[in-house]
Amino acid sequence: MSQVHGVLVLVALLWGLNPPVMKLGLEEVPPMAYNAIRMVAALAVGWVVFRRAAVWLPLRREDLRLLAVSSFGFFSFQIFFTFGVQLTTAGNASLILGLLPVSVAIINRIHGLEGIRRLTVAGIAVSLLGVLVMVWGAGKEFSLAGPHVLGGVLLLCAQLGYGYYTVFSRLLLVRYSPYQVTAYVILTTTVLFVLVALPDMLAVDWSALSTVAWSSVLYSGVFPLSLANGLWVWATGKVGSTTASLYNNLAPVFAVAAGYAFLGEAFGVVQALGAGVIFAGLYLTRWAQRRP
Repeated sequence: MSQVHGVLVLVALLWGLNPPVMKLGLEEVPPMAYNAIRMVAALAVGWVVFRRAAVWLPLRREDLRLLAVSSFGFFSFQIFFTFGVQLTTAGNASLILGLLPVSVAIINRIHGLEGIRRLTVAGIAVSLLGVLVMVWGAGKEFSLAGPHVLGGVLLLCAQLGYGYYTVFSRLLLVRYSPYQVTAYVILTTTVLFVLVALPDMLAVDWSALSTVAWSSVLYSGVFPLSLANGLWVWATGKVGSTTASLYNNLAPVFAVAAGYAFLGEAFGVVQALGAGVIFAGLYLTRWAQRRP
């Protein structure tokens, strides 16, 4: 079981390193085109790697609905996140995306898929408090004025979509490999996203991009988008979607640390305290799992 939690920490690390890396690419490529091309990179590499990682089985007709819900949830996250993050503050975005464990718990409860213990609820609350403390310590603004409301709603829809992707992709693991599920989800999402982003992609002079921009695209596509999601789906099958979703709140810890190390951003006592509170929330959840 400790191996699974180690993998989830690795996933959070890959996701946490993603924002500073994406900033480098977004200096040269518009957001929609950037996200589309990194998905193409994720699909190109992931399809080859995942095909070799496990035996693939033919999809049964009754499983297509689960795959459709999971894929649409992942696609919704990509679309709503791309637009939402541009309309609101970084503080709002961090706090709203930190609600993922709450959404996953509610989705599981609505569909009667996973029970939730009181200690797990406490762990979710403590983890969310830790995200709030980290955002406050970073001096990132909260706002409900003007376009921030629309941005907040879009981000709320984004994390809800990711919640459905997390919950329903786990249901497919009864029969299929997590790598097969991830590959199909990325394939569906890439096709849909490229169709939406095609005008933006055609407007970019891809031959003029710097090595830094292409490196940003490749890292963001291959590691956080393809590899991390493959491991994420695998881990949800081991510990459940509610517990796994709590590790999403570790990503801001690594993001702040990466910003401090590579971009010269601040990392103070309050942010360290927030990180400690997030880890305390994870500890509560693991303790709940160990109890009979």
